Amino acid sequence: MPDQVAGASNTRAHQPYIPASQSLPEITVKAIVLGILLSAVLSGANAYLGLKVGLTVSASIPAAVISMAILRMFREHNILENNIVQTAASAGESLAAGVIFTLPALILLRHWAGFPFLPTMGIALCGGVLGVLFTIPLRRALIIEADLRFPEGVATAEVLKAGATGGSGAKLIALGGAAAALLKLSQTGFKIAEGSLHGSIAAGRSIFGIGSDLSPALLGVGYIVGPRVGSLVLAGGAISWFAAIPIYLAVTDPATVAGVVGGETGYAAAQSIWSAQIRFMGVGAMVVGGVWALVSLLGAVRDGVRSSIEALRAARVAEGGPEVPRTERDMPINLVAVGTVALAAPILAVFVLVIDRSALGITPGLYWIVLALGTVFALVAGFLFASVAGYMAGLVGSSNNPISGVTIATILTISLILYLLLGSQIDFTVSGAQALAAAATAILVGAVVACAAAIAGDNMQDLKAGRIVGATPRRQQIMQVIGVVSAALVIAPILGLLYQAYGLGGVLPREGMDPNEMLQAPQATLMASVADGVFSRNLPWGMIAIGALIAAAVITLDQILKARGSNLRVPVLAVAVGIYLPIELEVPIFVGGIVAWLVSRVVRRRDGEAEVERASQRGLLFSSGLITGEALVGILLAIPFAAFQSTDVLSLAPEGFGTIASWIGGAAAVGFTCWLYRVSVRSSG
Repeated sequence: MPDQVAGASNTRAHQPYIPASQSLPEITVKAIVLGILLSAVLSGANAYLGLKVGLTVSASIPAAVISMAILRMFREHNILENNIVQTAASAGESLAAGVIFTLPALILLRHWAGFPFLPTMGIALCGGVLGVLFTIPLRRALIIEADLRFPEGVATAEVLKAGATGGSGAKLIALGGAAAALLKLSQTGFKIAEGSLHGSIAAGRSIFGIGSDLSPALLGVGYIVGPRVGSLVLAGGAISWFAAIPIYLAVTDPATVAGVVGGETGYAAAQSIWSAQIRFMGVGAMVVGGVWALVSLLGAVRDGVRSSIEALRAARVAEGGPEVPRTERDMPINLVAVGTVALAAPILAVFVLVIDRSALGITPGLYWIVLALGTVFALVAGFLFASVAGYMAGLVGSSNNPISGVTIATILTISLILYLLLGSQIDFTVSGAQALAAAATAILVGAVVACAAAIAGDNMQDLKAGRIVGATPRRQQIMQVIGVVSAALVIAPILGLLYQAYGLGGVLPREGMDPNEMLQAPQATLMASVADGVFSRNLPWGMIAIGALIAAAVITLDQILKARGSNLRVPVLAVAVGIYLPIELEVPIFVGGIVAWLVSRVVRRRDGEAEVERASQRGLLFSSGLITGEALVGILLAIPFAAFQSTDVLSLAPEGFGTIASWIGGAAAVGFTCWLYRVSVRSSG
């Protein structure tokens, strides 16, 4: 149910599924055991997927579905217990994203020869717990005060409610989930349907590329976020693909272009240009957009901290009485300050274990200054970028939340600080080992921030779901810590196993391995390139500056619209995300938003305003099913892929089946789009 503005108090009242006056068992023994197991399993599955394709699947909805299926075997269970399990389980998936986007870069920089348990576990644990702590004030700022949808949080809540009540809602979710699961299995497992389509048009030396992922889940996300966000994200993609790439190809020396694209042509060439150059425009735009978001959120965060402190005082006076409703009780706000300071010691200890002073070639005094600076920067940047990640999760969802962009901004900033700090004593152009050691230092700091931001973004979705179903935030936050701990304990062995089995990002642990089976680790490769590029002085600073200017222009436009009282607003991060993400992911999100817009127009004209909300609810439930089905299969497929060390182990496609698979995938995408529209607009009567 959408939040409603509650008068002058500027808080948003809502009616949770389980009212605050009713208390149900939430943290139970079976919920803890199941949450720990699912967190460990989902972290491993998503570690593989993220290293393979650079994207992870949000696990909140799959965890909710699995939890419901298992807890139904027990006589006593309830919706809040289900919610607690998915809260812990999804923490494992999100923590895996923060780790795999950063720490494998240390392998690529040849700083590590494997994944040592203590440093890997320490970074994951400290960063993850920081992310949980930072969601305490952010919950009030982003979920209660800010007008954000949190699409996957809403979808998770609808899945939980439908599972508790059954009826037509559950049938819609089940129907959409089964169909999306079958398509995902056909695309990624059986390889009989294509997962994406793309093409290009050449105009002189320029190339205009366009593509679309054929994902029902992204279609569902687009329906939930709506036409405005979907359009702005695609507008950002248009800046990259229809303007920046063609201009770059037209004005850049052909020899330079050939060095980037190699022998590739058409869409593949455009994709190489985007990956190597244009994507950094998105980095610049997200840095400026992130700073602007932080400035915009300062008031809400301040109010959230203040109201959390007031809630803590009221709880002490009333001993948990009616002055503090159960559904508004967070973990004590003082834990944020105390916990953050306490985590400084283990973070510093990890830095001491990993950062080699002799490799840096600096004095002991400067060495300890570097470690202390890195620790403080990790803590401060962790909170700032956790706020940005939480905001973006509310805007476009967890699965499309560009945590890698946030991490790049962190690594870029700390790399520049280190360069200025060390530059007087180190000539990086002389000693490559020194440059690589400094780059590794930046990666470590970025890893802490990445884990905190990944956890914060995903946890905000879980807390949004909890607010809708009537969970106790404090208990969710406790389970988030439990999920982080369980995932942190298994992530190092999992990464070590994957590295030894496949190799990572061009690095093979031993001779005789098949490079075609290697996990490309695209995000970690990008992180290594950024960190090394600062110290090697070869980053595309021009692209970063252009992106920053674009973001400034978007902010100016948005402020003009705001001053004029326009209903049309242009949030800069939506455009920045569009510049940064592949256009293939943006097209289905845009299409889903257009479907939502068409549904509201048609139903309003046919049945009146009262029926629009019911139509939106039907579409939301079906979209939740699409996300659920695809996510479940995406995670489950990682098991045979890892066991047989091949993504073709289930392939049924014969030689030369590519064209037919493209037609099947395209037809399925059109069919799902029409199906979503029909389900939403059908008359309730």
